[in-house]
Amino acid sequence: MPQMSQRHPVARVAQLALGGLLLIGAALLGPLPGPGGIFLFAGGMILILRNSRRAQVRWTRLMRRWPRVADLVHRAMRRRSALRRRARRRVLGAR
Repeated sequence: MPQMSQRHPVARVAQLALGGLLLIGAALLGPLPGPGGIFLFAGGMILILRNSRRAQVRWTRLMRRWPRVADLVHRAMRRRSALRRRARRRVLGAR
């Protein structure tokens, strides 16, 4: 995947706008029964975090401020770093 600086600016702005619309849609669908809002929220966050350096910095700060929430997010995304941390905690806890 190309880095942000290699993407066409119009494509980046369009993806940011689509991400914002998905977040708004998630807020509107949230009160309705069913998991529809969760998927819209996740898709919107992915688009925004891939196309905005400012959003990436803020997301990182939030994840550092609330490490428990960050751990849940990383586990939900099935990131390798979360699996390594979990295995390390198991080894250290067994001692």
